[in-house]
Amino acid sequence: MEVAAQIGQLLNDTVSPDCVAVRTATEALDRLSQLPDFPYYLLSISAGGENQGQKIAAATYLKNFTRKNVEGDVSSSAPKVSKEFKDQLLRALLQSEPAVVKVLVVVFRVIVVAEFVKQNWWPELVPDLRAALENSNLISGANSQWNTINALRVLHALVRPFQYFLEATVSKEPVPPQLDLIAKDILVPLLTLFHQIVQKALGTPGMTDMETENLLLIVCKCLYFTVRSHMPSALVPLLPSFCHDLIGIVDSLSFDCVVTPENGYQMRLKTGKRSLRIFCTLITRHRKYSDRLMPDMIKCALNIVKYSKNISKIDFLSERVLSLSFDVISHILETGPGWRLVSPHFSYLLDSAIFPALVMNEKDISEWEEDAEEYIRKNLPSDLEEISGWRDDLFTARKSAINLLGVISMSKGPQMGTSANASSASSKRKKGEKKKRNNQTCSVGELVVLPFLSKFPIPSDANPSQTRITNDYFGVLMAYAGLLDFLREREPTYAATLVQSRLLPLYNLSVCPLLVATANWVLGELASCLPEDMSADVYSSLLKALAMPDSRDTSCYPVRVSAAAAIVTLLDNDYTPPEWLPLLQVVIGRIGRNEEENSILFQLLSSVVQAGNENVAVHIPYIISSLVVEISKCMPLDLEPWPQMVESGFAALAVMAQIWENGMSEDLEENESNHNFLSGQATIGRAFSDLLQRAWLAPMHRSDQEDNTLPPPSCLDSASTLLRSIMLSVTGSNVILELKVPELLLVWADLIADWHAWEESEDMSVFECIKEVVNLHNKYGLQSFIVGQMPSPPAPPVPKHSVIEGIGTFISEATLQYPSATWRACSCIHLLLHVPSYSSETESMKQSLAAAFCQATYSHFREVKSKPGSLWKPLLLALSSCYLCCPEVVESTLEKDGDGGLETWVAALGMISTNSFKPGLSRESEIKLIAMALAKVVERLLILGKPGSLLRECFTSLMEASTRFNEVEEDNDEDVDIIDEDEDGEIEDDDDDEDSEDDEHEETEEEFLNRYAEAALALENGSVIEEGDIEDEDQEMDFEKGCLEEIDLQEAVTSLLHKYHPILIEQQEAYPPELISRFVESIPQCKIFFQHYSR
Repeated sequence: MEVAAQIGQLLNDTVSPDCVAVRTATEALDRLSQLPDFPYYLLSISAGGENQGQKIAAATYLKNFTRKNVEGDVSSSAPKVSKEFKDQLLRALLQSEPAVVKVLVVVFRVIVVAEFVKQNWWPELVPDLRAALENSNLISGANSQWNTINALRVLHALVRPFQYFLEATVSKEPVPPQLDLIAKDILVPLLTLFHQIVQKALGTPGMTDMETENLLLIVCKCLYFTVRSHMPSALVPLLPSFCHDLIGIVDSLSFDCVVTPENGYQMRLKTGKRSLRIFCTLITRHRKYSDRLMPDMIKCALNIVKYSKNISKIDFLSERVLSLSFDVISHILETGPGWRLVSPHFSYLLDSAIFPALVMNEKDISEWEEDAEEYIRKNLPSDLEEISGWRDDLFTARKSAINLLGVISMSKGPQMGTSANASSASSKRKKGEKKKRNNQTCSVGELVVLPFLSKFPIPSDANPSQTRITNDYFGVLMAYAGLLDFLREREPTYAATLVQSRLLPLYNLSVCPLLVATANWVLGELASCLPEDMSADVYSSLLKALAMPDSRDTSCYPVRVSAAAAIVTLLDNDYTPPEWLPLLQVVIGRIGRNEEENSILFQLLSSVVQAGNENVAVHIPYIISSLVVEISKCMPLDLEPWPQMVESGFAALAVMAQIWENGMSEDLEENESNHNFLSGQATIGRAFSDLLQRAWLAPMHRSDQEDNTLPPPSCLDSASTLLRSIMLSVTGSNVILELKVPELLLVWADLIADWHAWEESEDMSVFECIKEVVNLHNKYGLQSFIVGQMPSPPAPPVPKHSVIEGIGTFISEATLQYPSATWRACSCIHLLLHVPSYSSETESMKQSLAAAFCQATYSHFREVKSKPGSLWKPLLLALSSCYLCCPEVVESTLEKDGDGGLETWVAALGMISTNSFKPGLSRESEIKLIAMALAKVVERLLILGKPGSLLRECFTSLMEASTRFNEVEEDNDEDVDIIDEDEDGEIEDDDDDEDSEDDEHEETEEEFLNRYAEAALALENGSVIEEGDIEDEDQEMDFEKGCLEEIDLQEAVTSLLHKYHPILIEQQEAYPPELISRFVESIPQCKIFFQHYSR
């Protein structure tokens, strides 16, 4: 009891306002958590503590304790939680107050997943829960100690993990036996009770008590999670009765009363929402059982969607019910019986449900004025600035109505009856001919939808005051966005006529900005359907909208955002404007005016520059100079994090720097182009240097803190691209000083040394910057690159960090921690060790780098050595590079742990040198590096007097690598000859491509499931490629540079044999005769040492 009292007091202290007391109590609880009875004490306090605060604190600590010790542990072969604790937990859940149950149910769910769902180690759970439900207060009587709602919450947590398929490696997963048991023993009797309660609730005027409404909601949630993926056989006979109960609940909903948490109606709406989600699941996942129920589901949904006329007056939850009702109709229409059930209601749906949900209403206008971002998210979704999303509040009734309209427009009715011969003949026609014939069949979109929309006139200057016309035409525009799939099946002229007659005229009229913004969005949605000659008119209209200024009373921000998104879509569909400069001027002119617009404009600018490429490159120096001025204005004066404007600006500048380099460097052969490039690069370099000085150097000079204080590591990838561009503009030592390159490099090196944001970044521009730093140092000898400067007195005479130290720390961390960076990091390891010139004074720095790189690469290799794969090659190449540089250091590092690291590395070199290893050594530079490392190991073993099996293994691998080098060298020469012959005349057969498109196989559901099951099995077995960046495997790594450039491999191997052949070949039988034969054939000079094996 003393321990329990102590834990209770500590839990009280954890909610104290005194931070010191909280920290002290937390540390004490961490120490007490080692006690075997610690979770029992927490559970006891959760159920019977002094007050609610203490109970919730105990439950919360128990939740975190359970997650730490139980969650994710799949290696255990026995239960980690005792039966006694599980029984006590279940009792506590059945008796505790709601606030405590809400936390404890998470503890229960963690244990259930680990010991019931995955392992089935809790066989008593289902019988115990059933007994608790049968004897709970709402079922057996008010005097029961068990709470029915609590028991249902436990059931909800129990079935929730089964909402997803559990065995990814099985293409058609059967119903889990645990779920079958739950359905048979608990859900079947519960549905009988549910039916009785529903009948009682529907027969009572008004709302029933909150407890009953809560019971109905939780039971619906339990059934939803049960059938979301699986269909237990015990539930099948009860589905009709259950669905009719749900229909009764949905039919009881009213969209006229005010919804508040107090009046109980909110709970009924939630139950109705869950009922509709169950309908959607049954239609899409369990057609076998839902076809007979669809007529009643349709009738139920139709009764709800008619309230779309009240969409501006209803609350969010009611609108979500409307949205799901539209979804139910859409799902049914997409099934086989759908046409027969829904087609009689097409006209009613268009006129009384769908279109009323699309027209402009008071809520649209108020949201436009008060929260433009929210209006854009709901009504004008795009990929810019992640405006679209998957939040539940974004699934509006309007979006669901638009989706239903699209499904209706694509409907073509049942196929007409044909004779057997005709059917057989048609099945043999080409797929392309079938598609063409089907497209000629009139769809509902052509027969019903478009004629319905065409009766609404375009607002004009003559009737600007007619609000009804404007509101209706807003709905027409929204409807057009839902016809994308329908228009894609038509000829491009069909969409062009629609755009020309119904959308573009709006841009020449003084109409409501909401119409223009919606028209922009629709044009973006239809961009892929437009013919090329139509795109010019669309582009000019969007450009006009992009430049639209705010009026006195109305903001046009959504107009400009939607125009920017539509222009990006147009460019993505390969549209090329006749002139790029007007668009660039509009974008540049608006940057800096409106803070909320800047990030959108920067994204648009990046897209424009990427699409325009060399056509825009000539304007890039001017654009960059202008942007740097605007970005500098927003740069914080101290060491605070950067605002969004600055981060977006850096990202756009990085894109432009890359486009400039790629676009202009191709024409450097011409004198004029070379002059333009150098002049532009100098302008860009000065602008970027000014910006980075303001971002990095100025805040540090202003700061009163210690010298080691760094600026925030914001936009480090983009900043690395800018820094690389600065270095590319260097034409002499004076320019290095003028642009303050050494100072910028020191800050940058310190920033990347302490950078841990790989999980959030995919850009690898830091590595390109590292390569450029090394190149620049080789040309001009950068200050503080290898050895840092001595500080001025009276500071201690200890040199500051050098650039290469910061880079080395970054590379070691990247190699050790992030597989996606392994390839490029290993390439940089070779550059840093072998390209710079190290003097005798800086030799210690090289050795320190080699030791750090060796430790990082071997630690990573040790993690993946059991599964040979793609990451072996870069890691082994990097280790070989370290060994060539500092063999003693590498040997010492590998043997430090006493686990035979040197032998492991040498054995791996032998494996990767063979032809059978995949992916093996494919380039001459890779094979040469491995071979030279093996030769160095052989020489070191001989010098140290260590003959034996390791020496024989090394020399065998050396012969294999040398042979492969010669074979790859000969193959590359032959490939060059073949390429030259092919370039003399190559004929492409476009007909084959067209035929392949016609014969393209459409994957069935069964094939899809089989493919994913095979992929999951491969992932589970570890037979897939590691996480490394696959594209990097095809990039040439810089292993030719440095020490390997002047080395002749054949000469090096011959010299080694000449010096040590008596020892190396004294046991000739240890080497495979076939290998020696290939070896002496590839290096004839060595034949003299193997006379016995010569032919």
